[in-house]
Amino acid sequence: MTLFQKRKAINTFNMAMCVATTVFGLFWLVWLLWTLISHGIGYIDWQVFTEITPAPGNDGGLSNAIVGSLIVTAIGTLIGAPIGIFAGTYLAEYGRNSRLAALVRFFNDVLLSAPSIIIGLFVYEVIVVTMGHFSALAGGIALSLIMIPLNVRITENMMRLVSDQMREAAAALGIPRWKVITRIIYRAALSGIITGVILGIARIAGETAPLLFTALNNNFFSTDVLGPIANLPIMIFQFALSPYEDWHHLAWVGAFLITFTILALNVLVRLVLRPSK
Repeated sequence: MTLFQKRKAINTFNMAMCVATTVFGLFWLVWLLWTLISHGIGYIDWQVFTEITPAPGNDGGLSNAIVGSLIVTAIGTLIGAPIGIFAGTYLAEYGRNSRLAALVRFFNDVLLSAPSIIIGLFVYEVIVVTMGHFSALAGGIALSLIMIPLNVRITENMMRLVSDQMREAAAALGIPRWKVITRIIYRAALSGIITGVILGIARIAGETAPLLFTALNNNFFSTDVLGPIANLPIMIFQFALSPYEDWHHLAWVGAFLITFTILALNVLVRLVLRPSK
């Protein structure tokens, strides 16, 4: 076998393995989406969005759980996204070689790998026990603690990908450091930073364990952030374990709504941030 034939065989093998692993990953993704569609889409109607979760054997919907999930996720995002972006900015621009930045990165990686149920227990002890009751606010704080380390890591990586020559050119023109970051670095890394925020939302939108210890659940419609609130992850957990067929259908509908809402959000943001030709 010549050197050319050997290199061609290696290239063919590598390409085949890349295609095989891609097909393997897509197979499970398509199977997951098909399962959600086949079990969930057939039970979606206006009742799902207009009525609250029902008692066994009665008609009902998921309006309270949908609104509750939006509230808790919004609280987590409003707290977690800015803190994560600003902390990532510090690590990328001001603390590249400092000991404090290295310590922050270490603890951020620890928090990134921490089980969500541990975070839920921590917030339960610090906030729920202090307040004396479960609340949507506690749930949002727990979700923000899950979102922050992910946004910190992604923001830092995206900002570090911006060429240092852009920073040096701006500094040569006498532009202040803060303006270089906001006007140049953020613009160059915008798509990556927003993608990180979306990944964070996707991560916290389906979290169940932290909400068990913080927001708990509510069988009625409520928008009170200082009280227990209904949410889709807990509803799916409870309904899926129940012996009632109608609750099983609503659990599939809830799973379908969470998955395809995140999917639609990803597609929408990519379309908005797509560079114009």
